[in-house]
Amino acid sequence: MEEAPVTMETIPETDEHPSRLHAETRGRGSVFLDTICTPCSKTRDCCKTYNKVFKKIFLGVLFAAYLAYFITACWLNFKRALTLVIFNCAAVVVVACTLIKNWWGPKIVLLLSPVTKHLQTAWPRLKWILCLSILTGLITWMIIEASQGQEKLLSLCGYCVYILLLFAFSKHHRHVYWRAVFWGLALQFLFGVLIIRTEPGFQAFQLIGAQVQIFLDFTRAGSSFVFGEKLIKESFAFLALPIVVFFSSVISVLYYLGIIQWVVYKISWLLQVTMNTTIAESLSVAGNIFLGMTESLMLIHPYLAELTSSEIHAVMTGGFSTISGSVLGAFVSFGIDASSLVAASVMAAPCALAMAKLVYPEVEDSKFQKIENVNISCGEAQNLLEAASTGAAMSVEVIASIAANLIAFLAILAFVNSALAWLGQLVNVTELSFQMICSYVFMPGAFLLGTSWDDAALVAELLGTKIFLNEFVAYQRLSSMRKMRLDGKPEWGKTGKQWISVRSEIITTFALCGFANLGSTGIMLGVLTSLIPERKSEISRTILRSLFTGVFVSLINSCIAGILYVSRGEITDCPKFLSTTNLNTTNYNIYRCCKNLFASTVAESGGSFSFTGDWSKVNSQQYLKQCCKHYVDKVCGNV
Repeated sequence: MEEAPVTMETIPETDEHPSRLHAETRGRGSVFLDTICTPCSKTRDCCKTYNKVFKKIFLGVLFAAYLAYFITACWLNFKRALTLVIFNCAAVVVVACTLIKNWWGPKIVLLLSPVTKHLQTAWPRLKWILCLSILTGLITWMIIEASQGQEKLLSLCGYCVYILLLFAFSKHHRHVYWRAVFWGLALQFLFGVLIIRTEPGFQAFQLIGAQVQIFLDFTRAGSSFVFGEKLIKESFAFLALPIVVFFSSVISVLYYLGIIQWVVYKISWLLQVTMNTTIAESLSVAGNIFLGMTESLMLIHPYLAELTSSEIHAVMTGGFSTISGSVLGAFVSFGIDASSLVAASVMAAPCALAMAKLVYPEVEDSKFQKIENVNISCGEAQNLLEAASTGAAMSVEVIASIAANLIAFLAILAFVNSALAWLGQLVNVTELSFQMICSYVFMPGAFLLGTSWDDAALVAELLGTKIFLNEFVAYQRLSSMRKMRLDGKPEWGKTGKQWISVRSEIITTFALCGFANLGSTGIMLGVLTSLIPERKSEISRTILRSLFTGVFVSLINSCIAGILYVSRGEITDCPKFLSTTNLNTTNYNIYRCCKNLFASTVAESGGSFSFTGDWSKVNSQQYLKQCCKHYVDKVCGNV
């Protein structure tokens, strides 16, 4: 006889058997929880079903709120909101181009296919006409520019001399791919015209420079909290080096978001389409505009082993010819003009690739002719916070390198100068120093950049410092000269010339903008040989050629700056300027106007003075007394 199954109904509700009571209690609790959670479950299901609709509504509300904010900002003060307007216009253009390409790209290609076929048929003849027209236009422009002054003519001569020198040292003269050379130089010159000569381009880069300076000032919020306000005001280490941390962290975040990769892709596409260079070397050189010479190698790390010798040379040349974004921040903290640094780095990219192909032409078949063969990752960071933290952590090595290099090289420079001074005294040569030797050795090269003969010695000293020591020491010296000029110190002191002109200052900023120094060869060699150890001997043979090319790229870049330079913001009406200026202090404009007043002053018998030009129309005697309090001139002896 089978036993009946034991169920909750067969268990009596006694103290010995409480299971039935507990089960019913749990059942009622489960029903109660289900009742409470039902709205939440339905809401979740609704969100999943209409996810796209809710997303569009949210984005629409967000866009409407931003549009209202944008209109309000422009209505209240359009000038103040100009930066916001520029960023929005750039974003609209990018989005519009992307949408047109995605929606109507195939239709546009199909529509233009007859024209494309016709152009392909005529291209063999048309490309020569186009290249000849562009070359003729560039040469004509340069000749017209050079005819406007002796200094511009010198810059043009230097430009030609430096390119011919690089061609003389080419490894394969007969295999030079002239399309890459000419297009690279043309792009460099075009960027220079847009940035330096056109008013919108100049104002845009001035705005970028100003925004970079404002952006870097945010570093004080962190460094003042850690080190204190007093230390960051008095010490270079606590003022400039934290900027590297901040900038490195920002670049890491932009890299994680894919913004840097997008920009690098577009620039490399432009270089590849015009110069017909391979995508791997184009990506590396384009990345050097934002990243350091070691970081840009990571963009093409998986493909380094398969690069040709010419591509390896181009990659190294690009690293030596530009500076990284984080180091740019340190230079700006020195007081160097931010817009000139940004412009120099942008203009150097196509020039570096062109000169690399001139010095080491391609004689092998590359595997990276198409952009589809190369992919760039977004890094290893999993989220935004990790990207920011990783960037800050990576900057520690850069900071240690900067600090150690400055300490070591400045100490070595002091020791070398002391030894040279002692050796000079033995043969009655006073003030012999490393800077003096550089000023004589590099003076012809500095003069060919387009600087005045008076400035050439100081510029040559800075060039020698940059090549044999590093660019940090050179820019630090340039910043001290710039500060003396802006403070209105006399141009000539007891020991000689104290600062250089604005034109020479900008040319020198371009000439120093690059990692091409002897110390960087060790860094480049160490990084590349660790990534591709099987090609160590090949890299060792090529690296000095790349360093040589990188030095000349910076010099060619500065020649372009000298050819295109125009004076802006100079005071033309000195009498009016001095009448509205506090003459108890000095600055560069006061110094210029005082020198102009001294040149226009004629001492007459009886201790009186007469004045020529515009100074004769105003009461110049009082301005002369004020100027003589600050500066020494022969006319001041009678005041």
